[in-house]
Amino acid sequence: MVTPHIAAGPADFAPRVLMPGDPLRARRIAQDFLTDARQVTDVRGILGFTGTYRGEPMSVMASGMGAPSMSIYATELFRFYGVQRIIRVGTAGALQESLSLGDVIVVSAAHTDATAATVRVPGVTLSLAPSPRLLVDALAAAGDDAQVGPVLSSDYFYLDRPEVIDRLTALGTLAVEMEAAGLYAVAAAEQREALTVLTVSDHIRTGEAMDAATRETRYQRMVDIAARALLARPVG
Repeated sequence: MVTPHIAAGPADFAPRVLMPGDPLRARRIAQDFLTDARQVTDVRGILGFTGTYRGEPMSVMASGMGAPSMSIYATELFRFYGVQRIIRVGTAGALQESLSLGDVIVVSAAHTDATAATVRVPGVTLSLAPSPRLLVDALAAAGDDAQVGPVLSSDYFYLDRPEVIDRLTALGTLAVEMEAAGLYAVAAAEQREALTVLTVSDHIRTGEAMDAATRETRYQRMVDIAARALLARPVG
């Protein structure tokens, strides 16, 4: 099986997938967390790997940046490669003062300014949410070491909209990122399971930010929570 964006065999992906945005982070996660990881795709530099985690098959594949890129790869994994569960693991910009750099967020809902919430059912704005079972399992894996709540999945990285950020913050939105809504919309359409677990890499309010090298390496707790959630229940 080869799709327009993935050059892998029909059995090359495990039913459980960790999905960072950055291809280099995908490689690092595969090296750090998987046993006997092998590269299974590299089309357009988007890398995918499969190995085992705690004795169970698991894959890691990059999604690229933004909801459109996430939607392409998630759809092809669910529809053509038999993937049952995807957990996005990535970075986010915090909105709430209670969050600090390095904190982990388990995403219970994804607000969005993208069309992911409106294009599938005419006249309806969908509530984009994760698999309830994955959400419960991730919270169990995290214990007290994570915050849970909604984020904004934005199509705009550099657009300055302080009034929007202020209103979202007042409504309890924890952070801003770019892919969760796309993943949740695809999972709902494909009747599969999905979740997003994030690490705070910068703070919109304070201006604090990790440097590029730290972003590449400070992900262990987030990935551990996500991988344990993927394994918590049998697939199928």
